[in-house]
Amino acid sequence: MFKSRKALLFTFLLAALMLVAACTAPAAPAPAAEEGAAAEAPAAEAAATEPIEIEYWQYNFGPRVDAMNELIKQFEAENPDIKVIQNADIPYDNYRDKIAASVPAGVGPDVATLFYGWQTAWVDAGYIVPLPEDAFPPEMVASDFSPMVQASFFDGQLYTLPTAVRTLALFYNKDLMEAAGLDPESPPTTLQELEEQAVQCTVRNGDGYDVFGFVVNPAGQAHHWFREVLLRQFGQQPYSDDYHQVLWNASQGGYDAWNEFLKFETELETGRRDLITEPDDFLAGKVCFHIDGSFRLGTIAKNAPDLNFGVTELPEYNGIKSTFGSYWTHGITTKAAADPARMEAATKFLQFITTPEAGRLWVDMVGELPAQLEAASDPALLADPKLGAFVAGLAYAHSTFFVDESKNRQAIIDAYDAVVLNGADPAEELDFAVQTVQEMLDEFWAGRE
Repeated sequence: MFKSRKALLFTFLLAALMLVAACTAPAAPAPAAEEGAAAEAPAAEAAATEPIEIEYWQYNFGPRVDAMNELIKQFEAENPDIKVIQNADIPYDNYRDKIAASVPAGVGPDVATLFYGWQTAWVDAGYIVPLPEDAFPPEMVASDFSPMVQASFFDGQLYTLPTAVRTLALFYNKDLMEAAGLDPESPPTTLQELEEQAVQCTVRNGDGYDVFGFVVNPAGQAHHWFREVLLRQFGQQPYSDDYHQVLWNASQGGYDAWNEFLKFETELETGRRDLITEPDDFLAGKVCFHIDGSFRLGTIAKNAPDLNFGVTELPEYNGIKSTFGSYWTHGITTKAAADPARMEAATKFLQFITTPEAGRLWVDMVGELPAQLEAASDPALLADPKLGAFVAGLAYAHSTFFVDESKNRQAIIDAYDAVVLNGADPAEELDFAVQTVQEMLDEFWAGRE
């Protein structure tokens, strides 16, 4: 019995030793398939560390493209894990159509530039999303940016933020003024002086012009001049405080401002909008006085560096100074918002291109004014012979709330052309333009009340 138990114990111990030996034996070589899988792991890790790529879109405007290329270069140096592809090959006239075709399909830009007057339409179309509040606190925007940037808020949310802002001023060709017997160091400061000097500068050639004294072109910046400058100078507020009512024709002052707008072509004959190419004719030295934005300085520096010109504040009337303030701004698209990693990268990029440093670069390369108060408060800007007029205008600039800036502009273009080309009644055409814009506002607000 005892021997049997010893034999049984011995057998058990032997089996246990064999089991331990088996567990500690060297592993057999892995099959070829497992070796291949192991070899793929480093490649997968390398792919995971490759920079995330985002796209930035803006329309083709040389100085802005160059400035953004420089900002992208700086951003990528500080953020090697993010690569930014700029698409700026799209002509202005096709830009919005390209956005409409790409963003809803989930392709195209992650960050896109847009005129602030398009923002409401882009929000309604679902192209852009509210900016993350932790990255762009409302109180920071209010304290650090130009007051006109408040137009980037809609329904209590911030949708876009600009690098720069701009105002309008009066450009003048010093050589043409001198040739007309005018003092090139004394450009017009009042509306009456603009009329007189524009007439004196004009050189007719049959039905055409060798020198345009002053051309009112509502397709350019002149529609802003009528709406936010002339109307106010003639005593008429353009819109009700809540932007529910169009007030262009709410008083005789509104009609007087409209007649002044038309006067340069219909009465003074200082130019014809159908004969001018803006801004090319000013750059070519064919226009004496020209209303434009600070962004034009970059174009002149690049394309007409020898142009002998000056810039002064827009002429006042009735002791009232006014100018139009506006800006191109940047929004994050629904494409970026659909991917947390892309959204994070897009947010970092937008933060970078809206810093005071970016604003300073923008004013140097483009001519637009920094949107950030820190950068715009530089005394050297106000003293600058070209930029000073635009900087001075920041104190009294007005920005229009647009439901659709292009339709608003078109209403003024159509009314202007009906009068100067077809001899239509000026008052009736202004009334019709007001009706057109009012219907647009009514439709917009009806869905939000």
